[in-house]
Amino acid sequence: MDIKTGSTAKLEIDGKVHELAVIEGTEHERAIDIASLRSSTGCITLDDGYGNTGSCQSAITFIDGEKGILRYRGIPVAEMAEKSSYVETAYLLIYGHLPRKSELQRFSKMLTQNENLHEDMKYHFEGFPSQAHPMAILSAMINASSCFYPGQMQRPTRDVFDEQAARLISQVRTIAAFSYRKSRGLPIIYPKPSYKYTENLLHMLFSDVYEDYELRPEVVRALDTIFILHADHEQNCSTSTVRMVASAQANLFASAAAGVCALWGPLHGGANQWVIEMLSDIHSSGDDGSRFIKAAKDKNSGKRLMGFGHRVYRNYDPRARIIKETCDTLLKTLNISDPLLDIAHRMEEAALSDPYFIERKLYPNVDFYSGIILRALRIPTEMFTVIFAIGRMAGWIANFKEILDDPKGRIYRPRQVYTGATLTSYVPMGARGE
Repeated sequence: MDIKTGSTAKLEIDGKVHELAVIEGTEHERAIDIASLRSSTGCITLDDGYGNTGSCQSAITFIDGEKGILRYRGIPVAEMAEKSSYVETAYLLIYGHLPRKSELQRFSKMLTQNENLHEDMKYHFEGFPSQAHPMAILSAMINASSCFYPGQMQRPTRDVFDEQAARLISQVRTIAAFSYRKSRGLPIIYPKPSYKYTENLLHMLFSDVYEDYELRPEVVRALDTIFILHADHEQNCSTSTVRMVASAQANLFASAAAGVCALWGPLHGGANQWVIEMLSDIHSSGDDGSRFIKAAKDKNSGKRLMGFGHRVYRNYDPRARIIKETCDTLLKTLNISDPLLDIAHRMEEAALSDPYFIERKLYPNVDFYSGIILRALRIPTEMFTVIFAIGRMAGWIANFKEILDDPKGRIYRPRQVYTGATLTSYVPMGARGE
């Protein structure tokens, strides 16, 4: 809920002064309320890319990029990563509080009950070409899944929301795993009710028909940590897309599928994949990372460090500190020998010690370390963004629920400043010339 400050901002247009209310959030971020600007002045604001526009009021996630703060429902993300699980984090984001024991048991039971896809959906997977990108399959199959359950294609009421949310969080893993197996020409592995959330994903990805994948605790914890750290991140491109679609009263599955499409964009969810591709290019050129680091400091070289710095965080990405520890522990435990990981370590050391990077605050971010972890877990690069989507599903559903719960909700409909042709007339074909 916003807090009216009592102060106003004054805007002068054509000699007339208009007063606009100033509101303040619970973390003291101030905003000028322009909801009535067009009706009272005839003007709109222009903010290309929405960098200075608050599109909504939300109680889910708080970010302070200057101070390196990220909190879920007020709880620092570091505490969630250290003490919680992804399933508990998802509950917190969606329902607004940490679950009691009975609530978590009920939620977990609903996830288990909804982890299997409708058997007929297997035929949909068979229709995709083997080279189809997993994100394309994920988006299509999330939408297709809604066709198999009565009432799911309608906007959910509160009494059915719980089941739909559990079904989506649970089935997104199954869809992801099935799409991976399809791309590799491997038989489908079904989920096991006895496995927990992240264990089941690894099982469905990597088990053989007659031999289950060995679930090492360090591996499970590393992937679960990635899910927690990616669970929500305020009004980013994909989350804003989910809210936009939800505002039209589209159903939960359609809204989430739209979020997948937005996340697929290389400027949003593909950054950790770019990290591995950068490391691969460095290795294939015979470089150990030293030449690339030198070139990256030359603005005319065309070389760009992927996985360093962040648009929101002007200080250190709080998720990076957590995931770095996870990454170091995992690599030590698995005793992996990988030239790309050796290059990554060299680049990390340079970024943390070189004055050039320190002065510009180009620290390794969450994408840098998550890419390394996923590489170490033998998850192929084309699946990186899918893993991101699985984690972010909790935040998307939480934002969908805010739209659903808002009794004054209205469809999102941005304005524009038109720059095209003024009034003109239709020209007959014969008068247009050859």
